[in-house]
Amino acid sequence: MSGHTPVERTYAERHAAAHDVLSTLVPGLDPEKATAGMARRYGALGSFAQDFVLGDLWSRPQLSRRDRSMIVIAFLATLGSEEELFLHCKGGLNHGLTRTEIDEILLHVATYAGFPTALPAARVWDRVQNELDGVDRRPPKTPAASKSDAERRAAAYDVLVGLTGGRVDPDPAVARANLVDRLGAVGELAHDWAFGEVWARDELSRRDRSMVVCAILAMLGRHDEFRVHVPGALQHGCTATEVEEIMVQLVVYGGFPRAVEAFTHARACIARATAG
Repeated sequence: MSGHTPVERTYAERHAAAHDVLSTLVPGLDPEKATAGMARRYGALGSFAQDFVLGDLWSRPQLSRRDRSMIVIAFLATLGSEEELFLHCKGGLNHGLTRTEIDEILLHVATYAGFPTALPAARVWDRVQNELDGVDRRPPKTPAASKSDAERRAAAYDVLVGLTGGRVDPDPAVARANLVDRLGAVGELAHDWAFGEVWARDELSRRDRSMVVCAILAMLGRHDEFRVHVPGALQHGCTATEVEEIMVQLVVYGGFPRAVEAFTHARACIARATAG
């Protein structure tokens, strides 16, 4: 869990931390000039966008900058904030995400927030890559593997075993039937496509997928789904602190009310998952 020992910094230290984050998020930018420009243009909003967002939140050690970029891209794509997404896709690359990993983040946005949300985000991501590559059009991408239903269902069962820590019926057919009995056709699609195709892909680790999904659910306010995906994140190797830190980062990108609710529910799920 998160520590509670307060750490006191001077304003100069916090300001310097903001500059350090900015220097990795946007290499080559003069941090002092950028900070001053934000303050001139936006006043207090611009000041806090640097000293609070970067100096307080982004500089926290509980997550790597790569992981923060990963969840922020998920937040912004889910929120539909295209201008900020453009910046943070670039920043994600600078922080160590690969292009393939960003593709996978947006695939999870399609799964949990819908295709009409993910496709505009994918177009923003295309613009980022076109700018970086100095081209007007993306080359053809590799399509998803063409899986039979048997292949999808076998892969889905493997995903469910990992997500639940093995707390699933030992018979894959029964495990699927249990989900379908509860959710009907929605359960069929969740099992065969979401788990059997999206979650089963190798292009992003299960740990990272769990973090992205928790971020999307937090932004959507779907805390009911935390009961599956917060324990799943722990099963996939996330620490309790890392899961909580997703909700801390939500303060900046989704606001305090959303972050408070998400943090409260996530912590309760962590407590239940780790009890005894």
